Amino acid sequence: MVRELELRKDEFKNQTIETIYFGGGTPSILTIDELRLLISEVYKNYQVSDGPEITLEANPDDLTNQRINELANTPINRLSIGIQSFFEQDLKLMNRAHNVDEAKRCLQEATKHFENISLDLIYGIPGLSNERWLENIETALSYNIPHISSYALTVEPKTALDTFIKKGVIANVDDDVAQEQFHILIEKLVASGFVHYELSNFGKPGFFSKNNSAYWQGESYLGIGPSAHSFNGSERGWNVRNNSKYIKAIAQNTLPMETEILSTTDKYNEYVMTGLRTMWGVSLEKVAQDFGIGYKNYILKQSQKHINEQLLYVDNGKLLVTKKGKFLSDGIASDLFKLNLR
Repeated sequence: MVRELELRKDEFKNQTIETIYFGGGTPSILTIDELRLLISEVYKNYQVSDGPEITLEANPDDLTNQRINELANTPINRLSIGIQSFFEQDLKLMNRAHNVDEAKRCLQEATKHFENISLDLIYGIPGLSNERWLENIETALSYNIPHISSYALTVEPKTALDTFIKKGVIANVDDDVAQEQFHILIEKLVASGFVHYELSNFGKPGFFSKNNSAYWQGESYLGIGPSAHSFNGSERGWNVRNNSKYIKAIAQNTLPMETEILSTTDKYNEYVMTGLRTMWGVSLEKVAQDFGIGYKNYILKQSQKHINEQLLYVDNGKLLVTKKGKFLSDGIASDLFKLNLR
């Protein structure tokens, strides 16, 4: 990974690094020395802004008190912690490695050392009542966490959960319940001073994720390591997933990467998809400027049905999702996509 950072430095020679993000898999298995080495290599090979956001994703079972203390003495200044739930039965159902005591202990310790912490919560879990979901949110708020990411449970094929659902051991995910819990989440967090700035993300003012905001706003990013993705504004690339193939290629000073050049239609579709998920919406002027007046006319025509159904609205030249439409925003976006116009 150090070598890949060196090999790719020219890709960012005219840009400034604003965020460094150690994302999943499980980056918390890296030693403190390895984390320091990777950060120092970024500084050595790239232009880095003053005070960049440097995030580490970790699960509670990885964050012992000693580990948190060690991380606090590195340049890492933000933790993203996969709590998921404060109820034992939910954690067992999702096959999580940690328990509730570990979740609470790690938050108690982490908040002593880090001001900028995000935690993940999952809703729509089979058997999760609205009352318990509200208790989950209130428990998270009791730690004075400034950022919360929350997602509906998705059942991946060939997992234990998928098997139990098919056998009838566990009830299937109920979309109506998930939607109800999504609205409970919005109401509770907004009332607690959070801004719902992206479909699944809530931050106190000054604590939005700079890293994720860059993705949603179409900024360039560089992904280092096996299966990591990159984007430079017009081209998307992804590294090979296989570790040994990745290592072998890097050892030969070649990048184990496939790339695709995005067409105008690809870029338009991505802008619509990400824009509708955020509080910034889709700028109709930007659509006309970047993609052409035909695309603006198209999106206005395709939007009309959703505007009539009070799922979308136009405000100050921006196309935005209503409160009613938020849970459905990905489906709405797909209706606004252009197809087969490469």
